[in-house]
Amino acid sequence: MHGISPQQFAETVSSFLVPFYVALAAMNGIAALLMWKKFGPVTYFRVFGVPITNALVWTFVALGFMVLASMCAGANMNMMPQMPQSFRDAVNERTGPVIYTLGTTALLIILFVFRAWFVRPAVAWTIWNLMLLFLGLSMPDSNFFSIVAKPDNVPIVALVFLLAFFTWLATYRAVENDRRMDAGEPPLEKLDDEKVLVWPDLVYIEMICMIALTALLIFWAVWLQAPLEEPASSVKTPNPSKAPWYFLGLQEMLVYYDPWMAGVVLPSLIVVGLMAIPYIDFNKQGNGYYTIKQRKFAYIMFQLGFLELWVTLIVLGTLLRGPNWNFFGPYEFWDAHKVEALNNVNLSDYFWQWWLGKSLPAVPQLQPIIDYTPTWISSWLQPILQFVGILLTRELPGTLLLLGYFIALPPMMALTVFRKFYQRMGFIRYMVMANLLLFMASLPIKMVLRWSFNLKYLIAIPEYFFNF
Repeated sequence: MHGISPQQFAETVSSFLVPFYVALAAMNGIAALLMWKKFGPVTYFRVFGVPITNALVWTFVALGFMVLASMCAGANMNMMPQMPQSFRDAVNERTGPVIYTLGTTALLIILFVFRAWFVRPAVAWTIWNLMLLFLGLSMPDSNFFSIVAKPDNVPIVALVFLLAFFTWLATYRAVENDRRMDAGEPPLEKLDDEKVLVWPDLVYIEMICMIALTALLIFWAVWLQAPLEEPASSVKTPNPSKAPWYFLGLQEMLVYYDPWMAGVVLPSLIVVGLMAIPYIDFNKQGNGYYTIKQRKFAYIMFQLGFLELWVTLIVLGTLLRGPNWNFFGPYEFWDAHKVEALNNVNLSDYFWQWWLGKSLPAVPQLQPIIDYTPTWISSWLQPILQFVGILLTRELPGTLLLLGYFIALPPMMALTVFRKFYQRMGFIRYMVMANLLLFMASLPIKMVLRWSFNLKYLIAIPEYFFNF
């Protein structure tokens, strides 16, 4: 940590980890008590003939966290439990945008396929404890601590854990409803269809939540100092210069797209797509209750669109993007002098120069056409014709590729994997859905192309600020 001595850093970490581990111990102690009251002395397995109950397991976990808290109480880095240095070095060396994105995608797929096992309370509670333990063991690392404990980033860390909890809660209810409906029983929401009055029931609960949240924000403001920096100056900008956390997904998109695409077109399509959902959705099942089997396609698209293509980009931009927008491992020092030289190449350069061994085709001269048009027409016709000429000559490979992607691919999908969707949705609704899906898929495709082939743009027309 810059600006403080190692002992001061140890005391800072200790002041966080001691109450942190004590809270985890109390949390697991309460869980053990609830397990004992619910299941009693039910034996789940034996160790050397000794019966082990579920309550006993979490009691041992609570005692383990108390031991960790006592080891951190002395503010001695040598006694403080932390991740092995070899593990931290391996994580820094082997992580990157490719591993991060493919790893989070694979994790979502595994969680979806084995959701019936992961939503079990015991399994989910174990994963929850492991996530918190990973956070606690990583905090003694000065580089990790400086990123995670930064007041600006604390809400993002809380966001990760809150999203994990609420995603589990929704998936748990969906899996339980699917099981109940397979057995011919009504969903859980049907069992609690009692009507309640807005006053006093709803307003009373909302008032309590408002007071509790206000108290939490006041405590948060007292505990964490406001992350105010020096006055803005055009001659001195932060490195890295980051947007607010809720725009970091868009800032990450700017790595792969032009500003007009990442900052205007894709966000607009997100809004349009959200508005179009009620009109293109033909599935009448799953309304008013949690389910996955009855709305599997919608569930998968939401998980990929929200968690993978938005939340993971926010986490990536907040915690893993450092100076010069380079990627840094979670335990890596943010060195402002780190340079990663990349030679990003456009598709037209790949096609004409690398594959065919030719120079880029010259832009066709359209002066004869311009000469035979009135002046008021040629003033706006010339740039349009030149733009089209570039598309049909120099950028022909990218033009054909994008036309095939957005025009030829939807009918092919309608004849194969989305045949039932096309039959039930009709032409217009199906084409709207298909193109929205293709635009959504274009982001991970473009990311993979950049990482794998250093591909910059499929169509590059800097003359008219049109790059895709």
